[in-house]
Amino acid sequence: MKFYDCKTAPSPRRVRVFMAEKNISMETIQIDLAKGEQFSDAYKAITPLSEVPLLVLDDGTTISQVNAICQYLEDIYPQNPLYGRTPLERAQVESANSQIHMNGFMAVAEAFRNTTPGLKNRAMPGPHDYIQIPELAERGLLRLDHFFASLEQHLADSQFIVGDYFSIADISAMICIDFAKWVKKPIPENFEHLKRWHGEVSARPSAAT
Repeated sequence: MKFYDCKTAPSPRRVRVFMAEKNISMETIQIDLAKGEQFSDAYKAITPLSEVPLLVLDDGTTISQVNAICQYLEDIYPQNPLYGRTPLERAQVESANSQIHMNGFMAVAEAFRNTTPGLKNRAMPGPHDYIQIPELAERGLLRLDHFFASLEQHLADSQFIVGDYFSIADISAMICIDFAKWVKKPIPENFEHLKRWHGEVSARPSAAT
């Protein structure tokens, strides 16, 4: 298998941390998003989506999107499960991970992609151009305020996102919060529970990948 990555981007980092937690190693190829390598003819021949991360199997089959890649790797490397150990945990992890993606990652992306000068007319990832909409950036920042407050309340009574079980949801939330720094949204100083959790998950060796 081959993993197409961009060391500086948050989405492929979610897969890297996931693989590190499960001690998975494979050939990795860097795609420099800042230089537009995702739009090269060579990369578009592999994936017309022009996005990372991307997993390419030995037979040439491609799997895109963070959650699809991680779920595939979970199935073929079941040791140290990160999607839940029981049917209930799997449902809880899936629910939490979806909420983090929708209310956290998408909020940061709205704020970042609709304000960054280098992304003018590139307000959405992928092969098509879209204009920036400043109102969406404002909405993204407001959504982040609500996202942080929700996590602070939840983590007051929970070690991790799903009880005492470290999962893909913790990986997603950690990287989302790190991504939020790109739009100058750090964890509020008075959010002691969120800061406690973020410090713990960021101290795991996998977080440094």
